[in-house]
Amino acid sequence: MAEAERTIVAEERSGHCAVVEGNCLYVWGGYVSIAENEVFLPSDEIWIYDMDSGIWHTHAMGGDVPPPMSGSCGACVNGIMYIFGGYDENGYTNQLYCVNLHDRGGFTWKKIVHSNGCPPTPRDKLSCWVYKDKIIFFGGYGSKMLSELNDAMNFNVDEASWVGEMFWGWNNEVHVFDTCGDSWIQPLVKGTPPLPRAAHACTAVANKGYVFGGRVVDTRMNDLHCIDLDTWTWHEEIQTSAGRPPGRSWHSFTSVTDNILFLFGGLSAQSVPLSDGWVFNTKSKEWKQLEHLPKNKPRLWHTACLGKEAEVVVFGGSQEDLLSVDTGHCNDLLVFQTQAYSLFRLCLDFIGKNGSALEKQLTWLPQKLYQQVENRILFWANIKKQQRPSETPKTDTACRLPNL
Repeated sequence: MAEAERTIVAEERSGHCAVVEGNCLYVWGGYVSIAENEVFLPSDEIWIYDMDSGIWHTHAMGGDVPPPMSGSCGACVNGIMYIFGGYDENGYTNQLYCVNLHDRGGFTWKKIVHSNGCPPTPRDKLSCWVYKDKIIFFGGYGSKMLSELNDAMNFNVDEASWVGEMFWGWNNEVHVFDTCGDSWIQPLVKGTPPLPRAAHACTAVANKGYVFGGRVVDTRMNDLHCIDLDTWTWHEEIQTSAGRPPGRSWHSFTSVTDNILFLFGGLSAQSVPLSDGWVFNTKSKEWKQLEHLPKNKPRLWHTACLGKEAEVVVFGGSQEDLLSVDTGHCNDLLVFQTQAYSLFRLCLDFIGKNGSALEKQLTWLPQKLYQQVENRILFWANIKKQQRPSETPKTDTACRLPNL
């Protein structure tokens, strides 16, 4: 039986990108604070977390490597990870890169420079939806020339940041990148859009794109909006009869079923890092706050991805207010169980926790099933190793949500 490897994990970071493809979580970019200096993480490497075995690996990347940066928007379409925008040592960017995650031998970056259409202006802290092989970007904070300020309703100028004819601010624009045709489109959007914002969070259910919260000027909002991704029509702001989450930015928002959205963490309107979790039911239009989440694990500017069996996998982020105390970057995983596991998963975990007692019997299993069992034994061996008193736990699997 395989034994647990020496535990390695991705470095602490915030403002990074993460996607799930197959049974792996892929983490790229971001920044960390070292001696009160903001340092971008290397852009020529990618960290891969095997969600079956609980083991991290890192791989070098080649090709048209993007500059190190934070605040980019990442998405995965058909096994290809796309990275757009962000902030690097030269400022805001509107460059688009992609890498095939199935090419384990190369991980070769490609800069998309000959796309049709006009890309968005430079920006960071935007978010996106993925629908029908398209990546739909919304919002963000960035720069525009005076000649590009065509619609004051779409861009809120940051009065503290402008030089000559260059302005910075928040936007509520919708831009679409068609991955099949390598083309940019800015659709004619109907309805009343949300206010311009950045550091918000988006998630999609079928052809509905939801956006919650975010910041504009000094306000962190708690509004919820929905856009039809077929007709490009914004619906009225979604009103709820009961309570709703307080305003926040740098949070995550994840679709876990066809009608349940999971909101976690962020930075409150009072600049307090948050550890609360909420679920929104798209059918009943009701919010529900979750009561049994860890209170000592706040996160902001983290990533959250949907894993197997409706698990939400949160990685990295900060546990401090990045705007005042930029020292609380994390590299642990929080795994939120949003629904009951299958009987097969429960059996795998039971065997994984008791592998040494069943070692002789496990050799009788078919090869494919044996490999799955071996991965779970590795997974739980890693969990036990990480939870030794002398070490800081790097994976928390105890975050179980109530029956939704």
